[in-house]
Amino acid sequence: VSYNNLASVDDLMGHYAQALMYYEKALLLYQENLPDYHHHPNLVCLWSNIGLLYKNTGEYTQALVHLEKALEAALVCFRSDHLDVAVSYNNLASVYSDINDHSRALSCYEKTLTIFEANLPESRLNLATSYNNVGVVHKNMGNYSQALFFYEKALNIRRQALPEDHPDIAISYNNMGLVYANMNRNAEALAFYEKALLIQQKTLPSNHPDLAMSYNNIGLAYDQTAEYSKALSYLEKALDIQENMNPTNQHSLATCYNNIASVHQSTKNYSQALSFYTKAVSICEKSLPANHPNLATSYNNIGSVYHAMGEHSQALLFFEKDLEICQQNLPKNHPDLAFCYNNIRLVYLHMGDESQALSFRQKALSILNSEDRLTTN
Repeated sequence: VSYNNLASVDDLMGHYAQALMYYEKALLLYQENLPDYHHHPNLVCLWSNIGLLYKNTGEYTQALVHLEKALEAALVCFRSDHLDVAVSYNNLASVYSDINDHSRALSCYEKTLTIFEANLPESRLNLATSYNNVGVVHKNMGNYSQALFFYEKALNIRRQALPEDHPDIAISYNNMGLVYANMNRNAEALAFYEKALLIQQKTLPSNHPDLAMSYNNIGLAYDQTAEYSKALSYLEKALDIQENMNPTNQHSLATCYNNIASVHQSTKNYSQALSFYTKAVSICEKSLPANHPNLATSYNNIGSVYHAMGEHSQALLFFEKDLEICQQNLPKNHPDLAFCYNNIRLVYLHMGDESQALSFRQKALSILNSEDRLTTN
């Protein structure tokens, strides 16, 4: 138990290697002292903690291995409708969601929902969280009407169970805003973001990460309507919070840098865009596996700035890095690969290498099978 507690502290502080060492020592003690340690209730928590640690470090295969062990132990130790079983399904779903395995994420979240529905009224706030999580998966799948349906169910429970200015209600407003943003309904998105922000400014400290999220969302909404000075104002407020947070929030900081860079890119302030994109990629290279999709996005962003600046050899270098990761992670006929090929085609075209440009054009068209989906600049 002491090793597990020490590990939990290190885990919260982002000291993942140290935390893992303590978790493994705790696991070894269970192995040495319990005859059937695999199915001991304490192992549910321990394997869950190890799995979530691997999730936080982007080691998703190891995360799934340990979270599946946690679920197996939970199903042996507890009734199938026990809340700890629901938590195990929820943890697995969160990893599947991170790796964009939406069908498995949805399946696990729906099992979580079923358990919480069987444990009403004590689990009604957990049920709201589950509705929210199912909504997130539907949003990521592009099922926006379904996402709104589940977000509204979550919001209705929270409104009934919580004070009207509770931060969880603000989370619901933010999530609904994100769906409207994806539907290009920016006025509605902004209205929900501002509702969220009003609650958060009343109830949260000025450096709270949820405030950073709202500032970020409002900034992106203004970016979409080309109100770039307003966008930068809100994104810089988000950045002020993110830069002063603990190391576990490096991913959010990288996202913030990327968003600010994108606004600078839109206003053709390429040197500033490059500066912020470079900060983002530096974080990603230190904290993510070398083939992580977020790195591909970062390399693409930097490549696009160099291309706009006319620095074609640098653009080519970063577009090729993007392509390499995409080839490792995506099926050969995935549309994202076509756009990687097209980016490289455009660079070769501007360099006057028509042979290479034609080669990459053909690779892109073999996936898209439609010339009109390619840009011609």
